[in-house]
Amino acid sequence: MIKLDRILVPTDFSTFSSPALTYGCAMAARFNAELHLLHVVPDPAMLVPEAAAFSVESMEAQTELMRVDSMRLLNKLPADGWSNDKPIVREVRIGPAFMEIIDYAREADIDLIVIGTHGRSGLMHVLMGSVAERIVRKSPCPVLTVKPEGHQFVMP
Repeated sequence: MIKLDRILVPTDFSTFSSPALTYGCAMAARFNAELHLLHVVPDPAMLVPEAAAFSVESMEAQTELMRVDSMRLLNKLPADGWSNDKPIVREVRIGPAFMEIIDYAREADIDLIVIGTHGRSGLMHVLMGSVAERIVRKSPCPVLTVKPEGHQFVMP
């Protein structure tokens, strides 16, 4: 029998991650599993081409602002009622999204990752890459990818 004790739902707060959160919450309730919500803030030095022009202190301050804001948003999830008696574990990490998600899954001994996909294909997929695809390839546990459209198994 499949036993799921810890389910991780990484979120970027986009509409694409919302269906994954719905699935993750439903599965956590069904298996009486601990729900982990994770948001990864990209390192500002990687976002700004001319990062060397900024002081280390200003970059650290910007990172801290983004971390605090992300935690505030995470604390609002899930928006609907939570029907599990276990607490929700929320965490914000800084760095490349797929690496931080994989590291968190290993460290927290996650049994299942439920992640949304952006549904890109063709040239956009080649140019933008896919965090979900990298997670599927490198994950230490099974991964459920949820498309933003299509058949839904969970009651809204």
